[in-house]
Amino acid sequence: MGTTEQPQRVTMTRAARRILEAAERLFYERGIHAVGVDLIAAEAGVTKKTLYDRFGSKERIVVEYLTGRDERWRAFLARYLDDHLDAAHATPEARVLAVFDASRAWSAEYGAKGCSMVNAHAEISDPAHPAFPVITGQKQWMLALFTRLAGDFAGDVAGTDADRLGRTLMLLHEGALVAHGLRVFPDPIAHARDQAEALLRTWHST
Repeated sequence: MGTTEQPQRVTMTRAARRILEAAERLFYERGIHAVGVDLIAAEAGVTKKTLYDRFGSKERIVVEYLTGRDERWRAFLARYLDDHLDAAHATPEARVLAVFDASRAWSAEYGAKGCSMVNAHAEISDPAHPAFPVITGQKQWMLALFTRLAGDFAGDVAGTDADRLGRTLMLLHEGALVAHGLRVFPDPIAHARDQAEALLRTWHST
């Protein structure tokens, strides 16, 4: 599915866990720039000194927040595919569509405000920010996943065809996540799944 270098993690003491849990909720609900360390410390029931002792900076907390979201999404997707697909008999088309189904289930439970990586990128566009590789790394991982699944679906077609199909599937998926967060129309991920299914049928007939 592609690999990205993961940042070194902070050791999670009890206080650090409370800080991170408060930060995760606040960052996702209100935005990263809108939330300061004073509020995080107050919500976590710790002093600012404890916060800085555990994490060193707000930037480090942001990295932990986004890395944690990414890890949980990847684990959720893996469990979803295991639970809903017969690995020995699932068709390549079913595997592609199951990613959309997993995203729909994740978004219903954990993503009311849309994709945390997309939301974070709206606030963090500087490649020098330590959280930037986490944001782009997840999307690179998703592109690699869709490209691999596209290759399985397309069979022996040229690699460039699998790349093109993988990119198109990712565009459908990511656009649906944005539309879900903006709430511009009902159930955009299901709509994107339908479009992906139609695309695969068309692709198979060419």
